Amino acid sequence: MNNLLLLLIFIFGGLALIVLVLERFAKPMEPEQVQRISRWIYPLVGLLLVLSALRYFLQG
Repeated sequence: MNNLLLLLIFIFGGLALIVLVLERFAKPMEPEQVQRISRWIYPLVGLLLVLSALRYFLQG
């Protein structure tokens, strides 16, 4: 239990550090680039859901 709490603290600490660094140094994306990326997000999420469902039902 002690190892689990320590691991969670490190994970959340690392995520907080990444968020702080990205907020400070990341530049805003161009609208065209956002549109190109968002065009692929929904099909990939749908494919992930279908593959996850197949994996769940086929493994039994």
